[in-house]
Amino acid sequence: MVRISGLASGMDIDELVKSMMQAERVPLDKLTQKKQYSEWQRDDYRSINTALSELDTLIRDGIGKQSSFIKKKVSVSNPDAVSVRNVNSTSDFSGNVQVNGLAKAATMTSTEKSAVTDPKKKLSELGFTTPQDITILAINKDGGFDMEDKDGVTVEKPYTLTLSGDDTLESVINKVNANSGVTLFFDEASQQFSITAKNTGDVKDRAEIELGGTGDFFNVLKMASNNEGTGGTKGENASIVYNGLEISRPSNTFQINGAEITVKQKTTDTVTFSSTADVDAILDTITQFVNKYNEVIKKVQDKTGEAKYRSFTPLTSEQKKAMTEDEVKLWEEKAKSGTLKSDSTLKSLLTTMRSSLYTSVDGITGKNSLSSLGITTTKNYLEGGKLMIDEDKLRAAISEDPNAIYDMFMANGPEKSDKGLARRLRDDIESSMKVITEKAGKAGYVNNNFTLGKLVDGLDKKISTFEAKLTKLESRYYNQFTAMEKAIQKANSQSASLASYFS
Repeated sequence: MVRISGLASGMDIDELVKSMMQAERVPLDKLTQKKQYSEWQRDDYRSINTALSELDTLIRDGIGKQSSFIKKKVSVSNPDAVSVRNVNSTSDFSGNVQVNGLAKAATMTSTEKSAVTDPKKKLSELGFTTPQDITILAINKDGGFDMEDKDGVTVEKPYTLTLSGDDTLESVINKVNANSGVTLFFDEASQQFSITAKNTGDVKDRAEIELGGTGDFFNVLKMASNNEGTGGTKGENASIVYNGLEISRPSNTFQINGAEITVKQKTTDTVTFSSTADVDAILDTITQFVNKYNEVIKKVQDKTGEAKYRSFTPLTSEQKKAMTEDEVKLWEEKAKSGTLKSDSTLKSLLTTMRSSLYTSVDGITGKNSLSSLGITTTKNYLEGGKLMIDEDKLRAAISEDPNAIYDMFMANGPEKSDKGLARRLRDDIESSMKVITEKAGKAGYVNNNFTLGKLVDGLDKKISTFEAKLTKLESRYYNQFTAMEKAIQKANSQSASLASYFS
């Protein structure tokens, strides 16, 4: 459509239409502002859910795990010979070890120089008859062989590799090393091979490494059929005296009564060890929880108590054009404030979380409340139940019985009053996050799956309909002004013609 400017009338048609449309756009601007505010509110709800999720994860991986409370410091009289760490013992332990011999891995070497000079050559170039299978049976970490069930019979399970002429010796070595129970090595200088079992130990009356298959692969490599032949050495078990008892283990690292013991060298004297609770590590775990809880409490309290500036509505694009970046930033800080002010879901969450943490756990004697650990609320009620730690009292509680603290956090009784504090808190978080998600969704959610998303979709439809209406209205205004201009031009032309006639 060709628009005629105000040449005939002398009027600024574009400015007139713009002014008329500004008044017509007011309802559209309100719809757009409402959409923007709803999106800000959605984002703030999701921010709360993120903080709650982080707290839940910290509880799960921290005070919610018994392993967090069985951390121990172990003192060893000769750490060069023996190291000890706790794996899953819930109580302190002590003992003594004398090391009479270390576990060793079985080995095999070429019995003579092989004909192989270049490991990158294909097997077909090295004279191997293909296809053929090779098998390797090696001692496992338990001091025996891997077994499998075949037709109801339990048999040994060797590693099997089918060779083709396109394989190279290098590729075969890589496959064997990655998938079998041995490490295969080729020395180009001596043209010899070695095989070492990945696990130490002695299989009674058996070779720890056995080689076989359907071809001549190991013969060409000048390897014996097992480590008991020429060029092979037997594996050995670790030989120790533990608390006066002579025992043998296939590995230098083994577990006894929940403690992992690693023997590193022979000893002539007995090595003693003993454990105590790792108070610092357990204290750190509890402190991390308290700090994160306080952080979440503050975030929720700040958002529900945030001031709402009703006169600072979201800016329209036209309003932003008339302002500097700093002015826009300051304005929107006020406009975004108070999206969750006095939100009933969040205020209820604060109340429930406080109740869950401050109510003692039924069915547990002794350490059954936060206060019994030296954890109490601050005296400033405006902080909304922020926790504070009496470190000396908490250290004493940890030293006395760290497992009792775990029970206090994670007891699992039938009623809420019987449940541990952390378990209650996770239940509260889960239910609140569900409500918030129903209201604000998550990243990637389709709008029609949550309340605010449906609201935004509805506003988008209204905005689209209204924009189409305004486009038609603007065209009508221009058509009317165009008709007016044409009429004025026609009148001016007639007037000029008459004036010319009478002159």
